[in-house]
Order: sequence, then C-alpha cells, then structure tokens
Amino acid sequence: MATMAPSMPEVISLMRSLLRTAAKFPDYNIREYTRRRVIDAFRENRAITDASSIAVAFAEGKSQLEVAKRQAVVYSLYAPKIKSVMEIESL
Repeated sequence: MATMAPSMPEVISLMRSLLRTAAKFPDYNIREYTRRRVIDAFRENRAITDASSIAVAFAEGKSQLEVAKRQAVVYSLYAPKIKSVMEIESL
C-alpha cells in the first residue's frame, strides 16, 4: 500500500497549527516548552526524503496536534492564578 506524502503547504499548515495550539497554553513554561518541541521536531525531520517516512512523520504530527489541543483545554481549566516572572512586564 503506497502512502502519499503530504505537500509542503500541508506540512507548513500542520506546523502553524501546532504553534497556534502551543500559544493557547496558559502557563508560560508549558507554552514555551511546547513551542520549542514543535520547532525542534520539524527541524529534526527536515532531512527526511523518503515519501513513506514523510507520511509517517506527518501522521505523527497530526496525532500530536490532537493531543496538544486536548491538553490545552485541560491546562486552561487549571491555569495558574499568578503569571510567571517571564510574563510580568517591567515598569
């Protein structure tokens, strides 16, 4: 069974969706960790050229997007009451 590799716009769309979902986390540490993890994963998989490997990595990214969406909702229910030091604007 041959698998179709996703097109470049589909891959970019997945990355942007993951980054948008990462921005929804209310906690600074989780938000930044998720953002870094997304960027690192896409950089790590940039060198993949085999169509089936690309399709597998894309499918894994889609499943991680669904997990991140669910986790963002859960984290929003238990958002910290105070902001992180990194989020406090200096006077």
